[in-house]
Amino acid sequence: MTTEPATFVFDDDGRIPNSRLPLLLYRRALVADAAAMERVLFQRGWSNSWRDGIFDYHHFHSIAHEVLGIAAGRATVAFGGQAGRVLTVEAGDVVVIPAGVGHCNRGQSSDLLVVGAYPGGAGYDICRGDPADHARALAAIRRVALPERDPVSGGEAPLRRLWSPAQG
Repeated sequence: MTTEPATFVFDDDGRIPNSRLPLLLYRRALVADAAAMERVLFQRGWSNSWRDGIFDYHHFHSIAHEVLGIAAGRATVAFGGQAGRVLTVEAGDVVVIPAGVGHCNRGQSSDLLVVGAYPGGAGYDICRGDPADHARALAAIRRVALPERDPVSGGEAPLRRLWSPAQG
């Protein structure tokens, strides 16, 4: 199991704000089992969890960072809005999505199951990139605190190492 994630940064496109903080993609990072993922994420300070899929429209969260653990199956996901990057995620992968980063399901296996959670059990919103709401979303995103712990390692690193310099 890997502890060093791939990183991706996306520019604001006028609809999806994205973030200076990189999206983190950990491959084969956790056991591909929903209950086990929920326990691990909870132990590492990520809660308010849910089990489902990924919405098939571009959206982002302006008031919380989000972790997606792929408990079963695979999905092709567009991150960063229309001009972002399409990545395939599969069972055992974990994606840490900074507040503001867009994501959209572009296709999935019939058995896809995702466990989502938020640092400190934060609440979340669902924003769809309305240009009239862009300034409000940007202000909200700036107020979102860095998570205390990485959902994969359980410590501060690598999440805080990768996110702290970008926060400024």
